[in-house]
Amino acid sequence: MGDDKVKKGHTSRQKWMTGGIPRYSRSQMYKRTAMYKKKKTVVKKERKRQPAMVEKQIGGEKNGGKRLVRVKRLPRYYPTEDLSRKLNNRKKPFSMHKSKLRPSITPGTVLILLAGRYKGKRVVFVKQLDSGLLLVTGPFDLNGVPLRRINQTYVIATQTKLDISSVKVPERLNDLYFKRMKLKKPRGQEGEMFESEKKEYTVSEERKEDQKSVDGQLLTLIKGVDYMKGYLQMAFSLSTKQFPHKMVF
Repeated sequence: MGDDKVKKGHTSRQKWMTGGIPRYSRSQMYKRTAMYKKKKTVVKKERKRQPAMVEKQIGGEKNGGKRLVRVKRLPRYYPTEDLSRKLNNRKKPFSMHKSKLRPSITPGTVLILLAGRYKGKRVVFVKQLDSGLLLVTGPFDLNGVPLRRINQTYVIATQTKLDISSVKVPERLNDLYFKRMKLKKPRGQEGEMFESEKKEYTVSEERKEDQKSVDGQLLTLIKGVDYMKGYLQMAFSLSTKQFPHKMVF
């Protein structure tokens, strides 16, 4: 039995490093596996195309003879306007997406904004809206960030959390609540051509009340934690030789 050789199973000539990175490149593996010695014979299949025109015998007293006739007739009617393309069932708009919340984001989690007007600010996550967007607030008195929506792809979830189970959020804070109204200029009035005043967007009194009610409840909780007030006021930034993929937030 000792003289018998033990057959080894098939093993790959590629060697893998840590993290699933191959040691040999594609050109090196081409040489190691001797692919240049293997000849492949490709058999091309002949495709028979149906003729577009067919020769037919035309009957009648004055129409004798043979003529070429199309197999598929061309349409006689062409629409004057381009027809709207049907929506593909696979591609749905953002409003129909079912976005799952990351497990690291829970109500009360402190988030770092990465895009938008308030990028670099630390905010408190309040709840997730029906569209999948996150409802966050500064609070406004600490860092100037009001109640606003943001996509979860543009935030970094930190390990700092605040217990906001006692905070009561108004039910009217939904996606329609944050939809910006378009300012339309009234028509049919005298002096319309000479009016040059621009109407600016102003925050409604209803929104100011909701901001005060939510922030007032959060500020009482923030004051109970020693470092939380200064942590939310401090903006996030990276200095030299600081890499975000190596940091624990």
